[in-house]
Amino acid sequence: MKIAVLGGTGLIGSQVVRNLAAAGHEAVPHSKSTGVDVIGGQGLDKAVAGADVVVNLTNSPTFDEASPAFFQTSMDNLLASAKKGGVGHAVILSIVGADQVPELDYYRAKVLQEEILAAGPIPYSIVRATQFMEFMDDVLSWTADDSTVRLPATPIQPIAAKEVAAAVAEVAAGAPLNGIHNIAGPEIFPLDELGRITLSHKGDNRTVVTDPTAGMFGVVKGDVLTDRNAHLAPTRYADWLS
Repeated sequence: MKIAVLGGTGLIGSQVVRNLAAAGHEAVPHSKSTGVDVIGGQGLDKAVAGADVVVNLTNSPTFDEASPAFFQTSMDNLLASAKKGGVGHAVILSIVGADQVPELDYYRAKVLQEEILAAGPIPYSIVRATQFMEFMDDVLSWTADDSTVRLPATPIQPIAAKEVAAAVAEVAAGAPLNGIHNIAGPEIFPLDELGRITLSHKGDNRTVVTDPTAGMFGVVKGDVLTDRNAHLAPTRYADWLS
């Protein structure tokens, strides 16, 4: 199959392209660096024309109140180009529990992206993943100073990016789900505990202070960012750190 991967040069997209190519598909990466702009529309018709599948892994440059506009415009442009180009399957990557955290602008924006895709003219699949292991350093940096890192005890089920990419590639190569496929890591941790594990592994002597209001995950209620019934990837966090 010919598969156009928008956002195909990023952390997940580049691995999706490699996985699809290894499986014998013609996977073509597209991004701003290759002349494709999902907001302005430049190069989009050409990028998806004749593709059997389009995978959209482009992401909002910010996580704030501007993010819904990004997903509205990018999805409207993508679906118009995909319909014109005869695409038979559209795939996006979203977040487990996104619809349960309306307090976060970015999560509301991802739900909007899902809704636009589901209401659109192209058969579709949505892959929802839990938090990437690779993002833990960013999470720590949001609420850190020289001596402490403040984190809530929000339950998190981290998954390795390579396993997210594998799942996206597998879904893209299959028949449209016209629904959602959830994927998650094999373990659930309170976020503050995960922070302590991460700092200890790095030899970082800062103290993790449990603060239920700290950072973006402070608004998350309960265990909505986990899914024990998801397809569980095999990589454990300690093995990933090592």
